[in-house]
Amino acid sequence: MKIQTAVILAAGIGARLNEMGQLIPKGFLQFGKQPIIEESIERLQHCGIQKIIIVTGHLSEFYERLKERYPQIVTVHNPQYAESGSLCSLYCARELVDNDFLLLESDLIYEQRALETVLAFPKDNVILLSGPTNAGDEVYVKTSGDTIVAMSKNKADLDQIAGELVGISKISQPLFQRMLQQAELMFESSLKVDYESDGLVAVAQSYPVYYTVITDLLWAEIDDKQHLLRAKEQIYPAIFKTGSYFKR
Repeated sequence: MKIQTAVILAAGIGARLNEMGQLIPKGFLQFGKQPIIEESIERLQHCGIQKIIIVTGHLSEFYERLKERYPQIVTVHNPQYAESGSLCSLYCARELVDNDFLLLESDLIYEQRALETVLAFPKDNVILLSGPTNAGDEVYVKTSGDTIVAMSKNKADLDQIAGELVGISKISQPLFQRMLQQAELMFESSLKVDYESDGLVAVAQSYPVYYTVITDLLWAEIDDKQHLLRAKEQIYPAIFKTGSYFKR
């Protein structure tokens, strides 16, 4: 089945970016001619994505204004964004998602081939991994055979590390339904749970979640000032040199 839907998680408050995080959502950080969320939207459109669901929270009005310029965008608000994790945001999109979909985070910059590789992967469920980035705050993924087993920010917790989590995944409906069931169980004790290290890993104990690795992928997630500096000075210019940005 050709995937035509993407979900972008964009509710986070950007606390580690301090004042900048209070002024704009992380998706509206800008290194080139447009905010990184718009660059991501254009990449998705280039891959044939026709419906883009953005889960908003912090400074949601930025995304509401963006929606006026992109007819493909649908927004849904996570009213508990300040007290919840990314699994809660994904749960908020449950009534809007009726097919397999791409799942992304809003604070990413990446090469076009990241999306192309995930979409072309032969299995219905896959998370994208990269080689070592030394970016700080990395999420390492333990695997067994061709499926994931565990994730941790502490390398010492894991053996059989296949790579670092990028934050771009392909999610089938059967996997999504299992993640929603897992979410409901977890929400009984806490909303502060994440879609990847909590939701995906829990489901992966009994349902295959595959992975694919692009060892030399240029990408960055922007969670703090160190990430921001690395993205601006190293990764974004390197991606630009590959020709992986579209001419407007």
